[in-house]
Amino acid sequence: MLAKIKMTGRLVKVARSLAGISTEDFAKAAGLTVQWLGLIEANGGAWVSSERDAAALHGACEHFVVVVLDERDGMGAGVRLKFSRQDVKQLLQLEDEGGISSLDDNP
Repeated sequence: MLAKIKMTGRLVKVARSLAGISTEDFAKAAGLTVQWLGLIEANGGAWVSSERDAAALHGACEHFVVVVLDERDGMGAGVRLKFSRQDVKQLLQLEDEGGISSLDDNP
């Protein structure tokens, strides 16, 4: 059984927009069809009922370096980028100077 990961269509759409990822690329990373991703996003605030789909969507967010934030402390769920602009700038500088590169250093 897959871990319970709560996702809504609205969170998916915002995550995709925040990272600047097309529907096609996000669907491919999640292993879903573009049509199915469109239906999920169209459901807005409704929870994704399939644990498998929710896990796939969460994995696509991780692939594009987007962090999904759970509801807590009276605040709603949300998304944010894994790295701040300053972190990205420092990572790019390190790599330009011959430092190590990583798969998740999203500029």
